[in-house]
This record gives sequence, structure tokens and C-alpha cells, in this order.
Amino acid sequence: MRENSMVPFRLMSLLTVSLLLVLTGCSKSPEGKPARAPAAESAETEHADADSAGEAGEEAEVGAPLKMDAAALKAAGIELQAIQTTALSEELRAPGEVVDDAYGTTLITPRIEALVVRRHAKLGDEVRAGAPLVTLASVEVSDAQAELRIAEQEWRRVSALGREAVAGRRISEAKVAVDRARAKAQAYGLPGTASGGVNGQFTLTAPHAGRITEDEFVVGERIEPGKALFRLVDESRVWVDAKLPSGTVSRVVPGSEATIVFAGERLTGTVQRSAHRTSDATRSAVVRIEVSNQGDRLHGGDFVDVFFESISGRASATSLSVPNEALVQFQGDTVVFRRNRESALEPVAVRAGEVIGDRTVIREGLKSGDVVAVKGAFAIKSQMLKSQLGEE
Repeated sequence: MRENSMVPFRLMSLLTVSLLLVLTGCSKSPEGKPARAPAAESAETEHADADSAGEAGEEAEVGAPLKMDAAALKAAGIELQAIQTTALSEELRAPGEVVDDAYGTTLITPRIEALVVRRHAKLGDEVRAGAPLVTLASVEVSDAQAELRIAEQEWRRVSALGREAVAGRRISEAKVAVDRARAKAQAYGLPGTASGGVNGQFTLTAPHAGRITEDEFVVGERIEPGKALFRLVDESRVWVDAKLPSGTVSRVVPGSEATIVFAGERLTGTVQRSAHRTSDATRSAVVRIEVSNQGDRLHGGDFVDVFFESISGRASATSLSVPNEALVQFQGDTVVFRRNRESALEPVAVRAGEVIGDRTVIREGLKSGDVVAVKGAFAIKSQMLKSQLGEE
């Protein structure tokens, strides 16, 4: 009796367990998917949100095009230009100083101790060749003038008598005496003829045309031999001494052209030579340029900029280039701002090549005919960054 009653109880237990397993396996979400734990669902949602934020951040890194009308461009100092392929050559820039052409410079000095009697020229005067500059007086010159006059008179007398009345030796002595007196007079700066008196006064004249750039005496001063009274400079041509690093001098060829920039004007000169010595202090060498000084623009002591064309040839092949100032760093790339079809400015990443003078070769990123900002690139960059901050 007891054994028979246990059979229905076991059967009921098995049916209950089977029913629970079926219900658990068939449980689904309202959309027909298996139900998941709330924690797993929350983690997946956060991951999806993070992906969306990342995509949005990547889009924000790209600079949005900037629209500016002509007035705004002008106000910001932005200049647009269509770029074309051109042949570039390298220019070397160096500081330079104007110096007097030593071959056209003369120091006016007495050859004997003398007293200044009168001046005929003053500082800054432009004089012609042969113009009187200063009159001096000297006892030695007076003696030389007297000797020359006596020697010339004796020479004229014996020459007039001839060899029939005067011995040949006497004629020879008279000739030697007059030659010696003339040489002495010329050594003192006299003309070599007994013109004028024997008061010891003589006048120094300009050996060539030029300008008086130094004047170092006063009337009545006693002057020692060799003291410079005037500095006479022919300013029609001047020299410019440019200083270049010693390793660069070899790239400048004598006889080549150089451009001198002074007070906004550009003058053309010719390279004369380069120094074969490097300065111990500055580690630079001097390259000398001769310049035609038309209009008296340059004067000794002026500082100028000098541009040389380098022989490293770089008469480079035809290539696309932009001014150096057109390139900026923007969001980690080297970019140029290009005008697009909607007339807006957009940043374009480029691959820059070598820098030649004030231009940079563009290897990739632009093509001939593109209109880019050649001036004011930093102003455009600032505007774009401000726009991005405003959007954020």
C-alpha cells in the first residue's frame, strides 16, 4: 500500500522540473530576442555612445571652410593668388656695409712740413680734377723755387750760346742742374716749372674729380709731412662688403650679379672677389661687390642687404611653389589655405619640398591654377580655430 502511494509523487516531481526547464529556455524579450541581464545591456549602451562620440570628434578635427568677402580679406591682410609652375633659383642673403672704392680714393697730403695759408675747398664739396684745394707755405719750398729759377735761367743762357761759345761740359752741367731742380720741386708738390714767385707758397690740387669726405685742418696750422688734409673720394662707384658664413662663400662666383637693397631701393652690383680668410671672431668671410652709385644713393658706412644667386644651381627644374609665409601648421599637418568652388577657404595638407629663397616647393597637395592665400595665412588659421571653439 505504501509503495503504491509513492509512485504518483515521483511522477509529479519529474513533471514539475521539466515544466520549469521549458519555461526558462523559452523566456524572450518583448522584441523576440532572448532577455539579457541589465548590467550587460548598460555596458553595451555605454560602448555604443563612446563610438558615436569618437566619430563626432574625428569630424570636428577637420577644419570647416571659412567664407570671407573681399572687404574682410583686405581688412585681415589676406592676399589670394593663383599658383603656377615656375623655375626657381636659390638666393643667399647677407648683411653688407658700404665702403669707399679705394681705387677712387686719394688722401691729399703735403710732402714737406708747411703752414696752411688758405683753403679753397671744404667738407662735402664736389670738385673737378685739377681744382685748387689748399695753399701752403714752406721755407724749403722757397729754396726749391729759387734753385729751379736759377737753374732754368742758366740752362736757357748756355743753350742760346751754343757749343761754339760754351764748352760741352758746361752745357751738360747746366742740363743736370735744371733737371735736379725740377725733380726737387716736383717732390715737394710743385708743378716743376719756375712759374710765380719764390715766396715758398704752393697749392695742392685735386688729382681727380670727387667729393671731399674728410677735412682735418684749420688755416694757420703747421702740417707735418704725410698728414692727410683732405680725403677725396670718387663716389660714382662704391664697394659693398657682404659677410657670409665661411661654408657658403664658395657658392658665390666672382663676376656674378648681386642685388643691393637699401632704403627700399634695389641696385645691381658685380661680385669682385671673396676673401680667402675667415674672421676669428664672427666665423664669416667677406665678399666684395662693386656698385654703380647712380644718384649718389650710397655712402661709406651705410648698412645694406645683399642677395646673391647661388651656383648650387639650383636653377631648379620647373616646379610648383608658394611663398614661405603661405605654409602654416594646422591640426598637426603642414597646410595651405585654398579657395574652393564655393569661394570659401579650406585647409589643404601638402607635402613641402626644399626651401629656395623666399619660396617653398610643393611636392603634393596642390596643382597649377589653385588659388591659395599667399599672405595672411595665420589670420585664416586664427579665424578657423575661433569658429571651432564657438561651435563647441
